[in-house]
Amino acid sequence: MTKLKLGIIGCGYLSNIIVDAYNNGLLKEYELVGVLGRNSKSAEELSQKGKCKLCSNIDELLELKPDYIAEAASGQAVRNYALKILSSNCNFAVLSIGAFADEKFYNKVKETAIQNNTKVHIASGAIGGFDVLRTVSLMGKVKSGIETRKGPESLKGTPLFNDQLMIDTDEKEVFDGNAKKAISLLPTKVNVAVAASLATAGAENTQVNIHSVPNMVGDDHKITAEIEGVKAVVDIYSSTSAIAGWSIVALLQNIVSPIVF
Repeated sequence: MTKLKLGIIGCGYLSNIIVDAYNNGLLKEYELVGVLGRNSKSAEELSQKGKCKLCSNIDELLELKPDYIAEAASGQAVRNYALKILSSNCNFAVLSIGAFADEKFYNKVKETAIQNNTKVHIASGAIGGFDVLRTVSLMGKVKSGIETRKGPESLKGTPLFNDQLMIDTDEKEVFDGNAKKAISLLPTKVNVAVAASLATAGAENTQVNIHSVPNMVGDDHKITAEIEGVKAVVDIYSSTSAIAGWSIVALLQNIVSPIVF
């Protein structure tokens, strides 16, 4: 059987999960051909672990003729490379879906994929349940929402943080608005909001509530999609980001599986 060629963008914790899964035989239908990462030392270590080529730029990675490139880096990497990847007869598995908060960029990616007969595969990341959310949304006018709970430490560096949160003993709501507002306010922390709004009612019509919870480790995301007579709830807690890396592994397996979930 001819194996599909796989490239990886990113060289951090999540990319290491993908390479470990590959080395452990969980991606037998793929041949890992190359790795591209910003940190040269980490990227070199990852390429050695995966026994593949260390690439210094996207052109060098695309010269290896990958069938799929998996991104586990950042929204900026998606913005920098998506159009070139899709124009190079290569499909793109995306983890940093927050890049698609830019509607013009999102539409350009769609157009490029259509023109080149390639596809963007969106990994479930920290949430999942896209199938049921999209199903409910197709059935009628949907009401959708996201309720996120996280520790105050994870809000540092955002407009939602203030020092009082670090000494509060009770849970406090720090954001109440739609996904469009959340995306504009928190451009680097919106993967969940973007994913949920794309799968349901759109950014303007998806309600977002964010709560700061004292001493909480990790994140809890509760997403609802509701029409008359049907209500879907996806609620996922994770203390680490590992689930995001494993979602890429699951996605790559699903692409080649004779039975598709």
